[in-house]
Amino acid sequence: MTFKKHGISFGLERVNEEFILFIKAQGKLVHSDYATMVPLLESALKGVENPELKVLADISELEGWELRAAWDDLKLGLKHGSEFEKIAIYGHKSWQELAAKVGSWFVSGDVKSFDDYEQALAWLTE
Repeated sequence: MTFKKHGISFGLERVNEEFILFIKAQGKLVHSDYATMVPLLESALKGVENPELKVLADISELEGWELRAAWDDLKLGLKHGSEFEKIAIYGHKSWQELAAKVGSWFVSGDVKSFDDYEQALAWLTE
């Protein structure tokens, strides 16, 4: 039996002295993925005063978004853009460099694309 997985998962880990928010997107994202994930993320951030997040976004298994999910992603960036210090986008997609440039328009911190996981993590923790 094969399963077709899609969605967004996230977790917080300490790497050296830095707290990193790890996000993994896989499959083709739909509105319900964001409807489930966004309240969880916002609940986690609610108790943090002046968050300055460092994020490693793993898109290595991402196949894309439906239009409404892409809109949800944009709204999330607009709402929380000032809370991101650094975002490392990890994957092997031809469009991820462009996504990093466009994403940097909506967040106050740095956004950079990587095709090597360890380099992405090193950049976040430097």
